[in-house]
Amino acid sequence: MSIEIALAAPHPSALDAAADVVAAGGGVVDAALAAAAALTVAYPHQCSAGGDLIALVRTPDDRIRAVLSVGAAAAGVDVAALRAAGDRMPPGGPLTVTVPGVVAGWAALADLGGRLPLARVLAPAVELAAGGVPVSPGLAAAILRRLDVVRADPGLAALLLDGDGTPLPAGAVLRQPALARTLGTIGADWRDYYQGELAEALAAGLAALGSPLTTADLAGHAAEVTDPLRYAAAGSEVTWSVAPPPSQGVTLLAMLASAGRAADGDPAASGATNVWPADAAAALATARTAEQRRDTLLGDPRIGPVDLDGLLLRTDPPAGPLPPPGPKPAGDTVAVTAVGNDGTTVTLIQSVFQTFGAGICEPGTGLVLHNRGSVFSLDPAHPGRLRPGARPPHTLCPAIATGPDRVVALGCQGGRAQPWILAQVAADALTTADPAGLLARPRWVIGARDVGQDRPSLLLEPDTPATDALRAAATDLNLRVVQLPQRHDDAGHVQLARRTPAGLDAASDPRADGAARVLRGH
Repeated sequence: MSIEIALAAPHPSALDAAADVVAAGGGVVDAALAAAAALTVAYPHQCSAGGDLIALVRTPDDRIRAVLSVGAAAAGVDVAALRAAGDRMPPGGPLTVTVPGVVAGWAALADLGGRLPLARVLAPAVELAAGGVPVSPGLAAAILRRLDVVRADPGLAALLLDGDGTPLPAGAVLRQPALARTLGTIGADWRDYYQGELAEALAAGLAALGSPLTTADLAGHAAEVTDPLRYAAAGSEVTWSVAPPPSQGVTLLAMLASAGRAADGDPAASGATNVWPADAAAALATARTAEQRRDTLLGDPRIGPVDLDGLLLRTDPPAGPLPPPGPKPAGDTVAVTAVGNDGTTVTLIQSVFQTFGAGICEPGTGLVLHNRGSVFSLDPAHPGRLRPGARPPHTLCPAIATGPDRVVALGCQGGRAQPWILAQVAADALTTADPAGLLARPRWVIGARDVGQDRPSLLLEPDTPATDALRAAATDLNLRVVQLPQRHDDAGHVQLARRTPAGLDAASDPRADGAARVLRGH
């Protein structure tokens, strides 16, 4: 039986890797994994096998599973010392490295529908790392933007600067032999990353830099495979699914549920499905409230209770502590979306959080390590507080929409702004005849330091719909208005793939270096 797969990703090498494994007999899951692995080679500023992964997988029988491979803080982390040093976590460095979850996440995804051995799925990425990949405009810009961090780390400097210390320009060939060996080892036995020689090398490299992570911390990691959270407005046949906490997916559901909120405050009581984002002022107000709820309520449900009703804006919880603003996670993330002609669907997001993560490339393994631990709160009353073995509150927010005759996979780069970025395209993603035009449409985002601002702000791309209403609402919400001069990375890199009655299609956000196509195999 022939297979067709619509796939979108933020770099062409990901599409090439996916096409290679589909030609070899791979399916939707294999294609998404091959693309994701290639991105760890081509986009080291945004993702790495040293980062985290959250994904959703839908099988043809319409069952959806969430994969959360979110690494925990070290068992030996010295919380008291970090509190004594300041009121928030450091923005980077070895103390912000939590256990990387990407590799265990790849393995969990493969178990949910992979056809090929992991070694074959990762083979294009191994070849890309060994043979080299041209530096993309996005990577070249990221090197310049974080040049001080790159120069400060021997591993990053060796990787991204030429012999005289000049940053690699766009078009230069980036070769990563250590990463090629690491990916080859992962393909042969992914468990080696957590319990074998790779784990020992990684732990030793991090310990030399002052990280408390140990081989025991790595060995204790396991991806969580669980049911998603779901929302469907009453009277609607469309259901949205997201990953549960510690993912901020619940915040996206709060945005979508606001479209159906009835006068009594019950999101399920109304049949309205497309009110948001047509009412721009209400949309912005919802986003601001959802942002504040997330920042005060989101934590790791394995460690303590998480107030889902409060996050969904169904109840008004007592005011909690807002964490100090964290680092700007620019260039933090990549998303891959894939939908097959049998309805199999994957939306996968993997991340190093901030550009080049913790600012560490462990030279023995070639792994760029994430700084996801910088998100922890040091407030002892906060549900997302730093504790040994706790997973940090997470920005990764993949989503799947299903209906009787269609399925849509969405994911995006965008850090903490992912819920409002996705909410602005969600409704039209189900019906538009022009998905590429939808992703090119101007957007707005809110945030503070996470979008490069020193106070809570509304950022508007040129020609954003309902600009006047948004500006007026921002004033009422005490948000500074920032007019961006052009399309901007802070408005996100959305990837979309879908199956509708018209067939398969996909689109990649023009704000990134990406592409989308329909792949064919057997």
